[in-house]
Amino acid sequence: MSDLKSKINPENIPQHIAIIMDGNGRWAKQKGIPRVLGHHSGVKSVREVTEAAAQIGVKYLTLYAFSTENWNRPPSEVTALMSLLVETIKGEIRDLNKNGVRLMAIGDIEGLPPATLKTLRDGIEKTKDNDRVTLVLALNYSAKWEILRATRYLAEKVKQGICLPSEITEAMFEHELSTYGMPDPELLIRTSGEARLSNFLLWQVAYTELYFTPVFWPDFGKEELFNAILSYQNRERRFGKTSEQLSNE
Repeated sequence: MSDLKSKINPENIPQHIAIIMDGNGRWAKQKGIPRVLGHHSGVKSVREVTEAAAQIGVKYLTLYAFSTENWNRPPSEVTALMSLLVETIKGEIRDLNKNGVRLMAIGDIEGLPPATLKTLRDGIEKTKDNDRVTLVLALNYSAKWEILRATRYLAEKVKQGICLPSEITEAMFEHELSTYGMPDPELLIRTSGEARLSNFLLWQVAYTELYFTPVFWPDFGKEELFNAILSYQNRERRFGKTSEQLSNE
């Protein structure tokens, strides 16, 4: 694993990595254990990946922890996930502070159960001064919800005469997004072999490099993260330009 880390170019580290943590349930099914134990095992991966990201200089790590669609899962599983979130945040505060990790959240967090919301806000408050890496939990999150909300905010500004429709810019739109103030992800990872975005950061990943791996989330650790970053570093990011244009810059 140390050899793999040594291959990473420290001058080309993605400042923001987003991860769709997928496969907890299927991992548990393969092992013949309840799905909820798969989610519990996934916490270890969150810890390991966060520590690895901090070690190599990633500044933002956004994890898709609970989508708005996840409310459609069996009530017992949803309850277990909310309890696990509370338990995990409370149990990780000390290590987050030790490792300089600031906790943040995006999504419609007001829709979370009161106990979950209270614990989340407490964790955010207790880690607010850390500046090594920011761990962003996407909770009750939907990219469509986020885009629609931003559109409504701007429509209200037009209605109030603050601006004209023709004056709306990308920067104004991004100001209304949950991720305002963060760089867009340079790398998005999805585990478990699925190859779709699942309503995650649809505006922000317009030019993001996508990395899909068959590894289930509970088995995703430092080595897998380093492999993803090496794949990212071996790609040419042209942003609409040609390779010749980039070489002449």
